[in-house]
Amino acid sequence: MKLKWGERRDGKLLRDIDSMHFIMPLMYPNRCDNEAFISERIDLTNVMKYLEKKNADGPAYKYNFFQVMVTAVLKTIMLRPQLNRFIANGNLYERYAVTAAFTVKKIFSDEGEEALAVIHACETDNIDSIHDEIYKQVSYVRNEGKDKSTESMDILQRTPLPLKKVLGAGARFLDRRGWMPQAVIETDPFQSSVVLANLGSIKLKSGYHHLTNWGTTSLFIVIGEIKERPFTDADGNTEMRISVDIGLTVDERISDGYYCSKSVQLLKKFLEEPELLELPLEEQAKDH
Repeated sequence: MKLKWGERRDGKLLRDIDSMHFIMPLMYPNRCDNEAFISERIDLTNVMKYLEKKNADGPAYKYNFFQVMVTAVLKTIMLRPQLNRFIANGNLYERYAVTAAFTVKKIFSDEGEEALAVIHACETDNIDSIHDEIYKQVSYVRNEGKDKSTESMDILQRTPLPLKKVLGAGARFLDRRGWMPQAVIETDPFQSSVVLANLGSIKLKSGYHHLTNWGTTSLFIVIGEIKERPFTDADGNTEMRISVDIGLTVDERISDGYYCSKSVQLLKKFLEEPELLELPLEEQAKDH
């Protein structure tokens, strides 16, 4: 397929945009200079009940909160496509695919290697198909081998040291224009719609994580430890509820604050009403 000037294979060039979204990439060209951080605390009472029901029949690979989170995020991006935008080489694009990336620790030890996993979502996916795909990818990287991007990095690591900076500069040039070979970036997390970091799995709190100027990812989500926390109702009564803190870092150039706020509200809705995740990702939630 022959591309016109400025077009990319991974995203549609947005030409009909307002002047602010046209100017911002020119004034602030680096993604890391345009980060907006949002923190949320989510009541997981309903999610825990939902997971108990899903695991009642004893599936070989149990359903867990991370799978719920990945599905909820993918559904939110599917329904709020401005979250799937990115800026590259001064232009605003909307990504063709909806993808979520995360790191898999092969063994929970100081010496344990990490591998990369990427979920490619389609409109008909739901919690069950995403659950199966996560199981497939986690099983592969833990039991069989390395992901494609790690294999490519291992090859580059053996390059003579004097060529290191030349290769780095060349890679950044190709990355800005979307010309990096697919074999090199096939499982690169920073070419995805969203990167998720499940810090709760290693008993850490949620918090801020930077974006990167490399790649196209405009959204990073950090998931903290699940535990009981105090919640206060409108009457001032406090009770302990199982919950999770999440941190979202977004490139503020891709959309306005109102759109992002509505998107976070929708994500919270899916986490508070997880039965909605059994519907296809493309299916709109009521009241949104």
